[in-house]
Amino acid sequence: MKIALLGYGKMGQVIERIALERGHEIVLKKDEFSTYDGLSTADVAIDFSVPTAAVSNISSCFNANVPVVSGTTGWLEHYDEMIALCAAKNGGFISSSNFSLGVNLFFEFNEYLAKIMAPFDHYKVDMEEIHHDQKLDAPSGTAISLAKGVIKNSNYSNWTLDTAKENEIHIEAVRTGNVPGTHTVTYNSEVDSIEIKHTAHNREGFALGAVIAAEWLAGKHGVFTMKDVLNLNSK
Repeated sequence: MKIALLGYGKMGQVIERIALERGHEIVLKKDEFSTYDGLSTADVAIDFSVPTAAVSNISSCFNANVPVVSGTTGWLEHYDEMIALCAAKNGGFISSSNFSLGVNLFFEFNEYLAKIMAPFDHYKVDMEEIHHDQKLDAPSGTAISLAKGVIKNSNYSNWTLDTAKENEIHIEAVRTGNVPGTHTVTYNSEVDSIEIKHTAHNREGFALGAVIAAEWLAGKHGVFTMKDVLNLNSK
């Protein structure tokens, strides 16, 4: 399979190595100084760039008839616009806040726990996410996805980085060192606490998941999620 890499930072380089190990060919490695030459020859593109480049990268893929997997976060105010363009161009698209297989299973655990905890309103939900100090957005896209998973299955209506109101989930965003990503969801009461936690040890899991998503998406048309890739929609 021929892959275009849109964004060639630390994640892009790990994705390149894993893609090559799995027998794929890299036909474009785009950074902020290069062009899209070679994009039209790709079977699929993987976008791990920066928020300011994501819309241009994704649009270019749709216009070149190349399905795209995007792991860039911080650009979702343009998400509906990109979905409309995908439909207009009959493109293929997967966007995820986190492609790690473990994190996507964690998303499922989180929603299940939220569902069974919903009747017990004496528990208050809090979240913490810890990332390296070079991460541009806060809270992380993964933390927002976790909060949305709780909101969908409970009486909570919003999340906040500030002091939470009664129907809000507080997210504590910590930036320190070289932490790849740690996410914790805690249900606190006066008598006990229930906690689920995912800790990434390196970038390998994110990169492998993105390549697996690209392998799954190649040749498909439509908008999909990692639930489709992992066959979790029927669970």
